[in-house]
Amino acid sequence: MKFNTFRKDAWAEMGLGTWQLGSADWGNLDEAKALDILDAYVQGGGNFIDTADVYGLGTSERVIGKYLRQSGKPLFVATKLGRRQDGTNGWPQNFSYEKMKEHVESSLENLGIDSLYLEQLHCIPKEELINGEVFEHLRRLKQEGLIQNFGVSVESIEEAEICLQHADVSSLQIIFNLFRQDASYALLGKAKAQGVGIIARVPLASGLLSGKFDANTTFDSTDHRNYNADGNAFNVGETFSGLPFLAGTECVKEISGILPKGNLAAWSLKWILQQEGITTVIPGASRISQVESNLSASKLPDLSPEILVELDRFYREKVRPQVRGEI
Repeated sequence: MKFNTFRKDAWAEMGLGTWQLGSADWGNLDEAKALDILDAYVQGGGNFIDTADVYGLGTSERVIGKYLRQSGKPLFVATKLGRRQDGTNGWPQNFSYEKMKEHVESSLENLGIDSLYLEQLHCIPKEELINGEVFEHLRRLKQEGLIQNFGVSVESIEEAEICLQHADVSSLQIIFNLFRQDASYALLGKAKAQGVGIIARVPLASGLLSGKFDANTTFDSTDHRNYNADGNAFNVGETFSGLPFLAGTECVKEISGILPKGNLAAWSLKWILQQEGITTVIPGASRISQVESNLSASKLPDLSPEILVELDRFYREKVRPQVRGEI
C-alpha cells in the first residue's frame, strides 16, 4: 500500500468510504458485516476512513466508533456535517455556529472520541460557501479543540475553487473517476500547489465501473441508484456520476475495451491513483470481496501513456457530453 502525505500524516492511497455502512441509501447492512468490512480494510493495510453524520443518521459513525474501540488501531477518520434534516435541523439552520457545534459534538459522541481528525462541510449550498461564515465557524471549532483539520466536500469544480480561496482549508473531496475527469485538467494541480489534500469520491460511479450492471439491472427502492438515478432526491452527480444509467452501461463496454483485461473496478481505481495530486480515493464496500478488490488496485502496474491518452479522448468525446448537472 502506498501512503500519501497530508500535513504531517500519511494517508493510505486507498481509503474506505462508508456510506454503505449507514444501512440507508444502499440497502441494509447489518452491524456484524459492517465491522467485518472495516476490519478487512484495516487488515489489508488501510488507515483512512470517510463517513458523515447523515449516513444512516449516525449509524455509520457509531459502527466506526465501535470498531475503533474494539481494534485499538490508529486510524484517520474523516466525517462531514451540513446535511442533517432531523428535528429542527435543516437548511439554513445547519450553517449557524450553534448548529455546527451541535453536529460536531454529535459526531464526537457517535465515534467515541474527543476531537475530530477531519471535519468536512457536506456538499452545502454554493451560496453558503461564497458567504464564508461557515469557514469562520470551522475556525472557531478548531480553536476550541473540537476539530483538528477542516475541509469541504463539493459537487463542482467551481465550488472547489471557491474553497481554495481560504488558505486554511485542508482538504477537498470531489467526484472524480473515469466518467468525471475534469478535475485533472487544472484543479488537482492548483490544490497540490496550495498543499490541499484531495479525496476522490464516487470513484466507481456508484458501481457502474465494476462492469457488473446491464440494461436489466434493478435496484431496491431504498437504494439511491433507484430513487436518485435522475437527481430527484439530491445532486445527480452523486449517482452514476451524473450519467443516465443506460448510457453509463454502454460507456462501460467501451471503457472495458480500452483498459487492460481483468478486474475493471481495480483498473478504474488505478487510473485515479495515477493522477498527480490525489491524496486518497474512497470507494465504498458492502462485501469483504469488494474491499479486497479495491485494495488490489494499489498493486497494479501503471497504465501506459497510450491508454491514458485514449481514456482522456473517450471521456471528452463520448462521456462528458452526456453528464448531467454541474461538473
